[in-house]
Amino acid sequence: MTQLPKTPSFDLTGKRALVTGASSGIGLGCAVALAEAGAHVVCAARRLDVLQASVDAMAAQGWSVEALGLDQSDLGAIDAAFDRPFDIVLNSAGLARHSAAIDTQPDDFDAVMDLNVRGAYFLSAAAARALMAAQKPGSIIHISSQMGHVGGIDRAVYCASKHAVQGMVKAMAVEWGKAGIRINTICPTFIRTPLTEATFNNPERLAWIMDKIKLPRVGEVADIMGAALFLASDASAMVTGTSMMIDGGWTAD
Repeated sequence: MTQLPKTPSFDLTGKRALVTGASSGIGLGCAVALAEAGAHVVCAARRLDVLQASVDAMAAQGWSVEALGLDQSDLGAIDAAFDRPFDIVLNSAGLARHSAAIDTQPDDFDAVMDLNVRGAYFLSAAAARALMAAQKPGSIIHISSQMGHVGGIDRAVYCASKHAVQGMVKAMAVEWGKAGIRINTICPTFIRTPLTEATFNNPERLAWIMDKIKLPRVGEVADIMGAALFLASDASAMVTGTSMMIDGGWTAD
């Protein structure tokens, strides 16, 4: 009889996950995806009141969740969060301050780089350090952007930060692969969230977006959730140092 291959499991039962930026939008969607698959999810964000409301709604579904107030610019707080290892770390915390490159203010540049690059870098290092100390494998996932692969109008600083994350992830994947620690990015196009409504309400920007996206719609949070589950689970056991483009074909040409 032919021996059939077995589909890898997407089940996360028994796994501990940390999701940053989990109070709303993409971060909340990813937290829901991991919790629904059976993981115990620690949802982290700065806005503890908003975060707690989201965690309460998740707990009402019967999922295993808890809230953690975390400022990702505070490296001491990041280290303290890893008093024990997480099997999965998904970083959705991020910042965008858009302007023409010639008008960029140093304070805006520093703020974006501090969270998007510095925060992501040291969160990754803390996650890997804890996993190595426990001699455990794990999956680290960053919500990056299609703008980590292309340029965009009024987005020089944001693009710079996301291109930096892509390079960081490749180097970390090389360093940590032998320890069984995988690290990847998810690169969405424009996703409909409260933070992007201003962009979608600008007819000129919306026309630019719809011209670039090859599919006939913008992205929704649900479009990211499956990618997050895939990269968190054993289904992606051979995937590291790369990007999942959830961009509707933006980067196809």
